Amino acid sequence: MPERYDVIIVGTGAGGGTLAHTLALSGKKILLLERGDYLPRETANWDPEEVFVDGRYISAETWYDADGKAFQPQVHYFVGGATKLYGAALYRLRPRDFGELHHVDGVSPSWPLSYDDFEPWYTRAEWLYQVHGNHGDDPTEGHWSKEYPWPAVSHEPRLQQIFDDLKTGGYQPFHAPCGILLDETDRAKSACIRCAWCDGYPCLVHAKSDAEVIAVRPLLDQPHVTLLVNAEVIRLETDPTGRTVTGVVVSRNGGREVYEAGIVALCAGAANSAKILLASADDSHPHGLANGSDQVGRNYMFHNSKAVVALSDEPNETVFQKTLGLNDFYFGSDDYPWPAGSIQMVGKSNAAAMRGEEPTLTRLAPKRSLEETARHAVDFWLSTEDIPRPENRITLAPDGNVRLAYTSTNNDEAGHLYHQLKKILNHIGMSAHHVLRKNFYMSMNIEIAGVAHQAGSARFGTDPATSVLDVNCKAHELDNLYVVDTSFFPSIGAVNPALTAMANAIRVGEHLCERMQ
Repeated sequence: MPERYDVIIVGTGAGGGTLAHTLALSGKKILLLERGDYLPRETANWDPEEVFVDGRYISAETWYDADGKAFQPQVHYFVGGATKLYGAALYRLRPRDFGELHHVDGVSPSWPLSYDDFEPWYTRAEWLYQVHGNHGDDPTEGHWSKEYPWPAVSHEPRLQQIFDDLKTGGYQPFHAPCGILLDETDRAKSACIRCAWCDGYPCLVHAKSDAEVIAVRPLLDQPHVTLLVNAEVIRLETDPTGRTVTGVVVSRNGGREVYEAGIVALCAGAANSAKILLASADDSHPHGLANGSDQVGRNYMFHNSKAVVALSDEPNETVFQKTLGLNDFYFGSDDYPWPAGSIQMVGKSNAAAMRGEEPTLTRLAPKRSLEETARHAVDFWLSTEDIPRPENRITLAPDGNVRLAYTSTNNDEAGHLYHQLKKILNHIGMSAHHVLRKNFYMSMNIEIAGVAHQAGSARFGTDPATSVLDVNCKAHELDNLYVVDTSFFPSIGAVNPALTAMANAIRVGEHLCERMQ
């Protein structure tokens, strides 16, 4: 007989890891299934050649686009999921993001719950993940019930200069909320050493607030919590009525294993949770589990994003750069009626990373030129909301792998945000210091393989005809199946989705604790 648990959680990232941490307090028997292993702790963690050029930590699996063309998705399968290499930018969605928003390419739908409903869970998530910030700095931010547990991370001199110039220019920059285990008042005892190897890198000293460090590792000495690594969930099995998941089928160590639980929570990421549901088709669910509405896999979103490097004569000696944000154009402006999105910083450029991220642009440049370019670079991340569209969807390719049909939306808004950034840089005097004595911007559009912000493939709602999950993230069509990752998003807003996934996992975890009493 298969071993039986109270709860099986598939995936250990922002959703699954946080859910496990919340449920562990119940004392229930919990099984965590992670398709990857622990990310190895090695000097390559901080080697840009290994990380950005060789893709050392990217999965070797194959996905396909709408035309059947194969590509390698930039996904990471480790304990802690995508948070192992994320930039730890932990933003709340804006209150207006929970309502209907009109964009140049369509409507971003409202959520069945409001910002007020989520606010207590955002606070819980910020304290669990040790977020640094100053509530109230960002004028688009909603109300908060408790200040961040840590003060905002200070700007280094070049970023402080940009911050001050923005203020003088009439803009409203703010300190970006950041999840790192940094104590600036006692650096000798601080886990975080404030290095350059944070955004896009694993943390060699385990000082990033990722789901492994914060949520999973503290549970592993508890006898009622079990973690299995290298355990890929292939499908879910149901009873004859189709209302109850009775088995979680796992490929592990070359064999097939089946586990049982009273409650099953998929937290494998928007693409892979949809893949598992579609691969679990049976007589009761011929089009895939929980897919009577034909909504599983649809409405896939991942932000219309652009990384931008602005170059100047003045060196940028910043080490930890992700301390500044600007949302002045988030919901539009006097001269532009559409929501344009968010401006943030990204990790500081280096020559190897630039070569890896933009090989076509840089392959003919000598290494010394790239090193000098990186030294003078100021690096920005622009995010514009992606509209959920039914035709942007996950299906299964003939070999069972993910097939992702996707066309970007709101390109006009993304272009406007880029235009505004260039105006801002001119306005704060950066153009006078450009390397080539003129405005020069290197940019990289994030293509289909860049799936770090994936969301929306199993949206929650009150109508089973138009949604997959109810407001507690339980599948409408099953009594014991939950999806607790970014799949549940009806819309994605224009800020990083990780904190919302974490907050929702705590919310659903508390619901499950009550259900299992």
